[in-house]
Amino acid sequence: MRMRSKPWAKEELNESKIYIQNPEKYKGKWRENFIKDNNPIHLELGCGKGYFVKTAALENSDINYIAVDLVDVILGVANRKILEEFDGKEINNIILVRYDVEEIDKIFDKSDRIERIYINFCNPWPKPRHKKRRLTHTKQLEKYKKFLKENGEIYFKTDDDELFKESLKYFKEAGFETIKTTMDLESEPEFWNNIETEHEIKFKSQGIKIKAGIFASIN
Repeated sequence: MRMRSKPWAKEELNESKIYIQNPEKYKGKWRENFIKDNNPIHLELGCGKGYFVKTAALENSDINYIAVDLVDVILGVANRKILEEFDGKEINNIILVRYDVEEIDKIFDKSDRIERIYINFCNPWPKPRHKKRRLTHTKQLEKYKKFLKENGEIYFKTDDDELFKESLKYFKEAGFETIKTTMDLESEPEFWNNIETEHEIKFKSQGIKIKAGIFASIN
């Protein structure tokens, strides 16, 4: 569903201290330019309104989060929500980036030492002609391998059964190791330290089981 126009969003985003424009020029230089410590970098692809990343960053001050989405209006909303959540506290472990995830390998490389990618409730693209656009498709996974650290991880969650089952094949085809999976995340509270997203809360209220998996790059 397309988000309604929010005239304030783009202006606030452009003025934000946590928003980075023209990310291509920082490929291989994210630590040099924006991240002044040796803490891990985690990347969220398709961050939406920022519900996940704002919670994760507050709970894990020793981790740097880069959150990517294509729509500046949505990122504007995410920026506002992050500011509200931090409530005046300095935000030094979140970066927002507007970019097409399908070309994500144009803004990161191995020098950036990305340790983990989160893919939360991405578009399932169910029609056969569209499946290559999935963020977990083999061709996308090959792009992530270009910049993930060795043994870097992908944390994946979805409500869509078909997407999850077919994604298991994609991860295998791309040479990722399956660490663990579940067809019902709520029934396994020890699976990981789960941070719910807005989509996740909605789906659970509808009785839809959340599928999840952890996969490691072994290139």
